[in-house]
Amino acid sequence: MANPGNSAPASGCRFGATAALTKLRGFPSALLGRQNVEIDPTPIPTTTVNRRRATSVAASLDRDETLAEKISEQLDHGEEVKETEETVLYLAYGSNLASKTFRGVRGIKPLSQIGVFVPELRLTFDLPGVPYMEPCFAGTQYRDGSDDDLDVESDVSEKAALMGQSQRESYHKRRWSGPLVGVVYEVTLADYAKIIATEGGGRGYRDGIIDCYPFPENYDSSSPVPEHPSTPAFKARTLLSPAADDARLRSQSRKGGAVVAKPALSWWYTIGLHFRPDPDYAQPSARYLNLIKTGAAEHDLPISYQEYLAQIRTYHVTTGRQKAGKTIFLVLWVPWLLLVMTLSRTCAGPDGRSPPWLVAMANILFTAMWSSYDLFFAKVFGNGERTLTDIPA
Repeated sequence: MANPGNSAPASGCRFGATAALTKLRGFPSALLGRQNVEIDPTPIPTTTVNRRRATSVAASLDRDETLAEKISEQLDHGEEVKETEETVLYLAYGSNLASKTFRGVRGIKPLSQIGVFVPELRLTFDLPGVPYMEPCFAGTQYRDGSDDDLDVESDVSEKAALMGQSQRESYHKRRWSGPLVGVVYEVTLADYAKIIATEGGGRGYRDGIIDCYPFPENYDSSSPVPEHPSTPAFKARTLLSPAADDARLRSQSRKGGAVVAKPALSWWYTIGLHFRPDPDYAQPSARYLNLIKTGAAEHDLPISYQEYLAQIRTYHVTTGRQKAGKTIFLVLWVPWLLLVMTLSRTCAGPDGRSPPWLVAMANILFTAMWSSYDLFFAKVFGNGERTLTDIPA
């Protein structure tokens, strides 16, 4: 998670540019001016059984399908989300696993936390970032517990369909076929509003409610991730991509299941949305992946999952042409990205939520940036999404 940053709603095969823009907050501190953020060393308690059981109550905030809209409406009217005793449970799976990101850069103060696995979802790395620097970020996709997963994603584009099975199997980031593994944080309503803002919720993501399963009390991290839960499920909120809904709807339609209408985004949030032709192609940067690996280690997540993260190949510039292309590309586009980020801080609501015109502007900027890469930079300077040595001949 993002996702984050990460924000990864968890996300699907394609994301809105604004959601990716928020991930720029995870870039090196020199780009954002966020340096040496101190983190409270006080241990965070484990989320209690009673708090988890509370999610079964229909009136709980954890099950409120309109909570994100309520928060967004308050922010759009310039109102701050008041600090109350009410809390929500939020599922993190990307860079928000790392305390450096979640508690440091984002400034979230979780009240409790617990490691979980989510059979309904799987981890992906398919949120477009910035070529040559941060090619992609973490997201999620629905899984069926079968090989149909690959089929659902294969119809994203003709390019993906023509790649061939041997190349698809070479994607180390797709070698994990088990459930999504992450951490559920208990946060205040005000902090959840901040998460929505910093992860682009309501723009490229939508707020979703997912069944999470805690690991058994006697679970050893050296054991495999359970495929069939033996612990009671509880509800947690996470940020999902509209593309994840697209994939689920296609899968349901193929199997003849009941199809539920997907939530629609406001028209100004969909202007200029950029999609990559093959969501499996790009590799995450070493910097970004290290945040996820660090977070997984901090929370003592299953060793098998940490080993999977450790073997994911990251993007590296390997030729002089790529180095030159990276320099020119960043000189050309980073000032515009910084401009949009500055405007988002200047024009945003109390928690940093951007106004609709700025969302559309960010989407169009990202579309232009990626178009310049596809039409010129990739052809002249070389690959900015995947290390050349990892591309099958």
